Amino acid sequence: MNKVVLIGRLTKDPDLQFLPGSGKAVTKFTLAVDRRFSRDGQQEADFIPIVVWNKIAESSANYLSRGKLAGVAGRIQTRSYEAKDGTRRYITEVVADEVQFLEWGDKKQQQQRDNNDNADYIEVEDDGDIPFNLAVSQAA
Repeated sequence: MNKVVLIGRLTKDPDLQFLPGSGKAVTKFTLAVDRRFSRDGQQEADFIPIVVWNKIAESSANYLSRGKLAGVAGRIQTRSYEAKDGTRRYITEVVADEVQFLEWGDKKQQQQRDNNDNADYIEVEDDGDIPFNLAVSQAA
């Protein structure tokens, strides 16, 4: 049995690519997963490489971004390749079957919110006549 379930935060924005020829979507990202027990009371995390294919890959690239909390279910896979210096390199990664967006937000919308310093907010005032009165103000 080869099954893994992880919850963690993305260390950087997902990398979406399309394979030449087939056009299949593949997204790669790294998930920082906190360890349950840490040495000397220090917070520690493991950095797990994740690979996602097809429609889930496209959705992950569109809705996940650095720092977002995500859940991943899949399998552990190992592969190897020959490096330019002739040595054999091994990679262990999680190939995701499912990705749960535990913190939502379109990356473009999030960037707009982050860059918008003059956002409107709702301020509640009590004038005594009705239970409440809503007044829209500009943020300072």
